[in-house]
Amino acid sequence: MAAAHPRGVLPLSVGVSGARGKLGGMSTTTAHGAGDAGAPAAVRRPVLLDAAATTRCRRRVHLEHVPVEDHGAGPAPSDEDADPGVAMRRADAAAHRAALAARWAGMLGSRWRSVPPAAGSAARAAATLGVLAEAGPGVDFVGGAELPAGEGRRGGAEVLVRAVPGDAASGWWPLIVVRHRVTDPGGGALTSPLDRPHPAAAVVDDVRRVRTVTRDVLRLAHLHRMLRSAGLAPPEEPGAPVWGGVVGLDADAVVWVDLAAPTGPGARSVLETYDRRHSDRVAVAEAARGGGAALAEPSRITECRRCPWWPTCEAALRAVDDVSLVVRGDAALRLRGQGITTVRELAALDPAVGLPGPEPDEDVDVPPDGPDLVEAVALARAWRRDIPLVRRVARPTVARGDVEVDVDMESLGEDGAYLWGVLLSGADIGVENGYRAFVTWDPLPTRDEGRSFGEFWTWLDDVRARCAQRGLRLRAYCYNEQAENRWLRASAERFAGMPGVPPAGAVEEFIASEQWIDLFPVVSESFLCPHGKGLKRVAPSAGFAWHDPEAGGENSMRWYREAVGLDGGEPDPAQRERLLVYNADDVRATWALRTWLTSPRVLEVPHLEDL
Repeated sequence: MAAAHPRGVLPLSVGVSGARGKLGGMSTTTAHGAGDAGAPAAVRRPVLLDAAATTRCRRRVHLEHVPVEDHGAGPAPSDEDADPGVAMRRADAAAHRAALAARWAGMLGSRWRSVPPAAGSAARAAATLGVLAEAGPGVDFVGGAELPAGEGRRGGAEVLVRAVPGDAASGWWPLIVVRHRVTDPGGGALTSPLDRPHPAAAVVDDVRRVRTVTRDVLRLAHLHRMLRSAGLAPPEEPGAPVWGGVVGLDADAVVWVDLAAPTGPGARSVLETYDRRHSDRVAVAEAARGGGAALAEPSRITECRRCPWWPTCEAALRAVDDVSLVVRGDAALRLRGQGITTVRELAALDPAVGLPGPEPDEDVDVPPDGPDLVEAVALARAWRRDIPLVRRVARPTVARGDVEVDVDMESLGEDGAYLWGVLLSGADIGVENGYRAFVTWDPLPTRDEGRSFGEFWTWLDDVRARCAQRGLRLRAYCYNEQAENRWLRASAERFAGMPGVPPAGAVEEFIASEQWIDLFPVVSESFLCPHGKGLKRVAPSAGFAWHDPEAGGENSMRWYREAVGLDGGEPDPAQRERLLVYNADDVRATWALRTWLTSPRVLEVPHLEDL
């Protein structure tokens, strides 16, 4: 498995901020050479990448372009193979784009043209060119555009915006529509109203700040390069802005980004970052398609968790006992640079002696010795013995209360939180202990979500008040508070004024208080977890098991769609009950985990020094 090139990672600035080592982003799977098998190099189709390749693991780009017969039996995997929620999210995104296109057609009238449907990307690109050729000076917006493929690129834009309204020779800027939020409360974003989707109408926004999403801005850069290649971009002028627009889930404004502007002192522009990444991914793909030496070898990173190619890479990594199976990212790069390439070799190290090889490149910032190496060695030894947890501390500690509430929220992507489940336990405060759910079965998005959230907060506020009156200590628990905190804040903002919905300040006070405890950092600080730190990975060590063998966040979104008939079918009461059981199990899991953490049984978990 040794290779001259970093495994799955190119040491470039990969984010708009210039941060190193971050990988992620998923979109439609790039074609990986179907039809090229056995063709002479002179007639083999050129590599054409969509924008998603620039945010995708380099090894995945390689695998997507290896000729099909070289993969062995069976078709190449798709995103849907690894993530059952992909098809639903794609359908929702398509519906979001179609709804917004219809709104624009109504708002912009004769200034708007839509590209007629056509089968195949080449036919859609030809239809787009036809609309652009026929669009007179009065047409400033073209929807549903597919751009001519070439120079290693393929793709399309939801809208093309004429750079200078009414000027047929001015060229076009790309505008994309995405189904996630692209702004946060704050200020400083450059936005234009939805009915004036043009950078000339943009002003600095006092209530929105940009939530930079790397895959969005790199897609805009990709589209600009395609427009430039086709002779459709505005004329290049030194120092002039290169605009790209994006509309997010809220669909309340267009955010404009200057793709040519440096993103910080000494930083590259979006276009410069894109150009470096695109050139690299094309080289990786061409080497794979042509049968040359692989420019990226497998290495486990965060993206692997949702990658359809993970089974392929996992088999290869396990076959050679690769060190990234237990130590990921830059840490794995550093270990390889110092001669430690396998889990066996890492497990055999004496941390007191340290690593055997020379110091690695300064770009890889991972301490070579000390506690990090001790834990890496313990992780490797636990992996080899199939030990799910290793104690990092003598005894874990969790703040406990006289009255305790476990909280778990269920949401549907960006659409809202339809269910808040709670488990009350502890001293008698005049409220019945046990599980209860605050739920809306009106399909999201719905104002009834505010009603269910208001009822949840009213119940929680009552429990807090009763504990205060009795002098009892209350603790409320969740596992990985990011999701709960997000929807606590968002619900208070979106449904302000509805019965029971608290002011934003009350939510912030609760989140910052000693009453609200996240068990995820407790687990992270207390244990090494060779197989992951998710609740469903950790809770079995506490003796807990979910009733539903398919319990999981992605599956729950499918159950929800069926529960409320979101896709046009009849609402399914059985799926509603399934979701309630799943949510009840989640809060009981945090209760079981916390109880175990503060019991003598936790000492049965081996300490890292024991390994």
